[in-house]
Amino acid sequence: MRWQGQELGVADAAALPGLEQLNGLVRSVTTPEFAGVTFHEVLCKSALNHVPLASAMPFDWTVNPYRGCSHSCVYCLHPDTQVLMADGRSKRIGDVRAGDEVVGTRGEGAYRRYVRATVSAQWETRKRAYRVTLADGTVLVASGDHRFLTERGWKHVQPAPKGAPQRPHLTTNNKLLGFGLGGTSSPALPTDAYQSGYLCGMIRGDAMMLRRSYPRSNGRGTYVAHRFRLALGDSEALDRSRGYLEAAGVRTTLRRFSAATAERREMNAIFTSRGSDDDAITELIGWPLDPSPEWSRGFLAGVFDAEGSCSRGVLRITNRDPRILSAICGALDAHGFPHVQEPPRANGVSAVRLLGGLPARRRFFELTQPAITRRLSLIGDAVKSAAPLRVVSIEDLGETIDMVDITTSTGDFIANGVISHNCFARGTHEYLDLDAGRDFDTQVVVKINVADVLEKELRRGSWQRQPVMLGTNTDPYQRAEGRYQLMPGIVSALAESGTPFSILTKGTLLRRDLPMLTDAAAHVPVTLAMSIAVFDDELQHLIEPGTPSASARLQTVRAAADAGFRVTVFLMPIIPHLTDSTAAIDHALSRIKEAGAIRVVYGALHLRPGAKQWFMQWLEQRHPELVPSYRGMYPGVTANAPKAYRAWLAQRVRPLLRAHRLDGRAEEEHGRGAPVAGLADRADARAAPIVTTSRGRAAAASTRNATARSTTARSATLGAEASGRLF
Repeated sequence: MRWQGQELGVADAAALPGLEQLNGLVRSVTTPEFAGVTFHEVLCKSALNHVPLASAMPFDWTVNPYRGCSHSCVYCLHPDTQVLMADGRSKRIGDVRAGDEVVGTRGEGAYRRYVRATVSAQWETRKRAYRVTLADGTVLVASGDHRFLTERGWKHVQPAPKGAPQRPHLTTNNKLLGFGLGGTSSPALPTDAYQSGYLCGMIRGDAMMLRRSYPRSNGRGTYVAHRFRLALGDSEALDRSRGYLEAAGVRTTLRRFSAATAERREMNAIFTSRGSDDDAITELIGWPLDPSPEWSRGFLAGVFDAEGSCSRGVLRITNRDPRILSAICGALDAHGFPHVQEPPRANGVSAVRLLGGLPARRRFFELTQPAITRRLSLIGDAVKSAAPLRVVSIEDLGETIDMVDITTSTGDFIANGVISHNCFARGTHEYLDLDAGRDFDTQVVVKINVADVLEKELRRGSWQRQPVMLGTNTDPYQRAEGRYQLMPGIVSALAESGTPFSILTKGTLLRRDLPMLTDAAAHVPVTLAMSIAVFDDELQHLIEPGTPSASARLQTVRAAADAGFRVTVFLMPIIPHLTDSTAAIDHALSRIKEAGAIRVVYGALHLRPGAKQWFMQWLEQRHPELVPSYRGMYPGVTANAPKAYRAWLAQRVRPLLRAHRLDGRAEEEHGRGAPVAGLADRADARAAPIVTTSRGRAAAASTRNATARSTTARSATLGAEASGRLF
């Protein structure tokens, strides 16, 4: 494996402000095998972590050689990708920040709808770039791991790497969901031609210009009075017009035009009465003989701000002047917008109506950039359109580039007009002031001296050799352990000090250390547990991307059992309607028993905030018939399955556990496995009844009360990780 190390400078250290809580940052390491992941090698001050008294965990001490986990995938986009903000405007994803409001989607009734979403994190990485081109001309540059929503569910840009479990990926037969950009690129800063076009559309559409001769008071001839006034209820358009006029040398005065009433908003106006200003404005709004695309773009923005509307999905621009109506149609034609001019009304006013639905409206707004924000929002609109968003090509650009991704409250966002997946924030890194989103997966802290520090701590006279649990926060046998090999030193230190310990993992790297663990078990109690939630390969790959398959984990269980260990398997979570059938549970237990495990702990699906939105979106795409049931089971911010369901699940699972002799009674008779057995009894008492011995059931009941009193984030994290909870 090719590892590339580099010393961090001041700027790098500042990007990881919480690392000073550790003893020191040695270097940051990247490697092509872990593209997008940075391993921060640190010298830790301590290795043994004492669990707070308020915690519901049945152990007092843990060791966590890693912070963060390299099991997971990364998702990222080119920094120039346009993200649709909640106000209807777009912003480069590279400029989006935590706290911003963007447009996400959520299932409501029969439709998925556009809704407000809050950005909780933004991060940067470097990934190999792929270009996805759609039939309407929309272009997306993303990593191979990024996912977009298709008519057949979420799909990655590229297949899984060779040797890894397969995953759904884009092909040229897929159609993405959204409205696309239709080949519209990000508009540049307003040019002089755009500004002239905007003023022409705005002033001809809504201003008053008066030039009139009056007799002089002394009776000696006449004089010409000039009056210019633009009165609007929207300050955005008024401010833009005033700014553009000032840039052209025309200074105006701002004053209130009319007070607000119950029916109308307050209106302000800009004025000037200088003859030179009148001449300048007349020249600025003159009709060009051959309008340029930039002038037409500005004209459409100005006339829309002056006379336009967008209501119930229909965009119209109204006027009675045939010359202005003709100019509107000509500008729309110049930019390829389908439209129709409606017949005049009784008052002589006619409207030009944009055709093409949401894709055309969004392209109009992206191209013209009108000033009035309130007309741009699509919040509440259904996700449905006839936009030609079929994938026509997927190209490997052959280079690694800077990329950016964000985490949102809905689990998705709109990228270049299509629905894009993001990853969910996890609190594990917050104690280091690291990003609560992708940093968990891409900024992995490695305590390279953890074994040496642990050995010194275990030699202290105050150490009472209490049981130590590994795998309660992050997996000690994640993929990076293959390079760092921290666990052999930890196992050796614990065994030589006479300290009993337990390991909970999803990683198959455990097999590497089985000979050492067997030797350790000859001196101290050693207990092993494997977390396996889903036995359907496709479902498992969607829920736990980057983790070993159920078959691979079962092979590890078999290897551990053959080495003499009495292995517990955490069958968590059991997913309502998907993995909770008698046949599915019986199949899982059969495979677990065949692999040599002696005990199974189970629990119902726990939907934590953030992950809940993703799961519901996935459910809408894959199993829409189950959505009403899930909304009833997990309403609002509810994370736990209802008590009635848990009781029903217990009635279904307990007989099967007894039938397969995986209910823990044999382990109780054997009298071993205290640390993991206790964890199994108590770790997920909130999510489901734990089937254990009578002592375990009593412990689970007491833990429910203790957990209700415990609100610390630390306890919540321990409970979630230790129980193998995936959501």
